[in-house]
Amino acid sequence: MSHSRENIVVVGGGVAGLATALRLAPLPVTLVVAAPLGAEAATGWAQGGIAAALGPDDRLDLHAIDTLAAGAGLSEPEVARRVAAAAPEAIDWLVGLGTPFDRDAEGGLALGLEAAHSRRRIVHAEGDGTGRVVLETLTRAVRACPSIHVMEGWRASELLPDAQGRIAGIAARDRDGRTLTLAARAVVLATGGLGGLYAATTNPLGAVGSGLALAARVGAVLRDMEFVQFHPTAMAVGGDSERAASGGPAPMPLATEALRGEGARLFSSRGERFMAEVPGQELAARDVVARAIFAQLTAGETVVLDARLKDIERRFPGVAALCRAHGLDPAVTPIPVRPAAHYHMGGIRVDAAGRASVPGLWACGEVASTGLHGANRLASNSLLEALAFARWIAQDIAGEEAAPGTPRAPAAPRPGSPARAEIRALMDRQVGVVRDAEGLASAAARLRVLSARDGCDLSLVALAITEAALRRCESRGGHFRADHPAPAALARHSETRLAVPSSDAAETRQVA
Repeated sequence: MSHSRENIVVVGGGVAGLATALRLAPLPVTLVVAAPLGAEAATGWAQGGIAAALGPDDRLDLHAIDTLAAGAGLSEPEVARRVAAAAPEAIDWLVGLGTPFDRDAEGGLALGLEAAHSRRRIVHAEGDGTGRVVLETLTRAVRACPSIHVMEGWRASELLPDAQGRIAGIAARDRDGRTLTLAARAVVLATGGLGGLYAATTNPLGAVGSGLALAARVGAVLRDMEFVQFHPTAMAVGGDSERAASGGPAPMPLATEALRGEGARLFSSRGERFMAEVPGQELAARDVVARAIFAQLTAGETVVLDARLKDIERRFPGVAALCRAHGLDPAVTPIPVRPAAHYHMGGIRVDAAGRASVPGLWACGEVASTGLHGANRLASNSLLEALAFARWIAQDIAGEEAAPGTPRAPAAPRPGSPARAEIRALMDRQVGVVRDAEGLASAAARLRVLSARDGCDLSLVALAITEAALRRCESRGGHFRADHPAPAALARHSETRLAVPSSDAAETRQVA
């Protein structure tokens, strides 16, 4: 089975994939999603909102400044300014599609506060249900769009170049093992993140960096793979379990950062408010809060978030429901929390139009490294980034006249990973919140063995993260080295690509 070479293939059913497909209309788009549309996407679990400088006391440059401060020297100023400037249009576009954002008494957009933001600028829907509401709105719009053909239950298994090396299509596989080839004039990867590589994560367990592996195997450059953000306040209720099916319920539900923005406080089991003397306190950057909680846990303490706020049921219905599902009443009992893998700042290196280093390939959302997030993502910038780049990618593809050749024949499908549980435990233990050379080297050695043995996506992506972390002998943003606790004098990106695109041996280097 094959589609027309005039077709555009978008892979992924979260906000990045759906928004890109819609922005491409009326061009013909095939949207390839591994699950029923609107399901199994991390977007739906996003309790935060969309950052936008809309308040009377706010400015676009203040939003950009906050983004650069959180990015710890690796956010690119021009990208930060450009994305901040795109926020009002993105919100207007969503409103035009019917997104029911929360409003204030005067009918204007209600703006919340989150960590490391200097102003109230977080646009929400149904309190802490923004991701779900936005995903539902975009899903309805995609279903109603005649130029979008949705293929549900199919997973991209390979990017297919033509004889000149331009991406000319994909191979896809369904759950029954059937395979097909889709020819395309352009391919957009919007496959999400990689939190599922960690034993403790707020992400769908199917989020294991599959898009990164697809791109790496055709020679695309990956950037800043070592920067993984650990959300400080995942709910420590029931822990993680391999029993959860891939893409099933999040193994660790999230206590949104907005709770701390509205006054919730962190306490140790000794009753100490350990963030009180830290600059920014509970609203310090996520990496700072995550390490502070991790230090308490390492010392044998437990940590709770005291979120006994007025009207928590009304203001944060999602959190309240998650707590009740685990036998907690957040209006009465503080919530036990711990850090968990949440967001990947690194990804496929793309330019201002979302183009990867391989012709014919674009990337949008968490799978991409745009230069916005740097070493540490500012809260609620992720949905904004996806919405902004979806528009720019669509404009770029629409203006291109490239005619790809015939895609090469796909290779045999790669196997799943028999070492999934081992990889997740290894990453949590040795490539987590706090790292050091001994643990990273040991993890890299084991992952090389697994990668050579299995040749699967999980070991490839985990190894790329680990080797990049081992080479970055400093602490910066989400990457903390106990043996190198200070940042280097010069902030430098790292770049990773496979030594030979058809192999799983990666080469990482730092660049200015």
